[in-house]
Amino acid sequence: MRRVDCRRCGGVKLEQLDVLADNRRYTERFAMDVGRRCSRASVRDVARELGLDWHTVKDLEKQYMRAQLARAGAPSPAVLGIDEISVRKRHTYRIVVSDLLARRPIWFGGRDRSEASLAQFYDELGPQKCSQIRLAVMDMWKPFRNATAAAAPQAAILFDKFHIMRHLGEALDKVRKAEYARLTGKDRRFIKGQKYALLSRRENLSLEGRRSLKLLLAANKRLNTAYLLKESFGQLWSYQREGWARRFFDNWRQSLKWQRLKPYARFADMIERHWDGIAAFCKPENKVSLGFVEGLNNKIRVFQRRAYGLRDEEYLRLKVLTCMLDPL
Repeated sequence: MRRVDCRRCGGVKLEQLDVLADNRRYTERFAMDVGRRCSRASVRDVARELGLDWHTVKDLEKQYMRAQLARAGAPSPAVLGIDEISVRKRHTYRIVVSDLLARRPIWFGGRDRSEASLAQFYDELGPQKCSQIRLAVMDMWKPFRNATAAAAPQAAILFDKFHIMRHLGEALDKVRKAEYARLTGKDRRFIKGQKYALLSRRENLSLEGRRSLKLLLAANKRLNTAYLLKESFGQLWSYQREGWARRFFDNWRQSLKWQRLKPYARFADMIERHWDGIAAFCKPENKVSLGFVEGLNNKIRVFQRRAYGLRDEEYLRLKVLTCMLDPL
């Protein structure tokens, strides 16, 4: 490459070649190959295979991921999925916003999971694109609701089924712990070590797990009642009209009477307070896949574990935003 003395600034300018990567020791084609390899393996493994420095491989992968984002184009979402992920210990969170129709994450940022952090996304999106949002799927975290209502007041808010069922699973586990504390001696042997069996769906259990669950439910009437209530609550999302869903919930709540299941009563009160965001799923236009956000979180946790933690936040942001994009 030719080097030129610049009379204007007194510096030395280097000839720019389109075939070179950002790191001028390598071609762009080689950078794309390194990026494709890093999507299937860790940076350290790729560096060892190619005989390169670890930092060089990471920089080449960054160039590849930026090229992926450039090809995907600017997002213009109509249905949002909003969630947070933990990036390190001591409750350090970042917000992930996804386009549920395009099935890809479109924003990663903020300093925490506050209203101000999510407002940064809407500010970057702009008022025109915010006005096109018709639905936002999230958990029941109040700052997310407030930020969405302020930036896109026309958007319906739908609470994620998986977060709600997680709260119900926690209520069931509290019942299990209370029963274990109440019983003594040999009566405890049916409950000990059965947390996974109680919280899992029956079809996901092994044959041995189903046998243990059957013994537990036969031995403890209160846990049997709590388990059946937990399993039946999932029917709420199958209704096509809000009136039918409301009747089902009222009957489900009425069945808690005289059962002495205080965690379930608190769960029912929580559902009552957030009913509008749950009943929104009954409308046909709001029938979207609610499992994408949880699947995305699992994918993020996989490459976090594979890298034994990621300290470079810009690298983590690029990994999150490109994890669902097609390879170049």
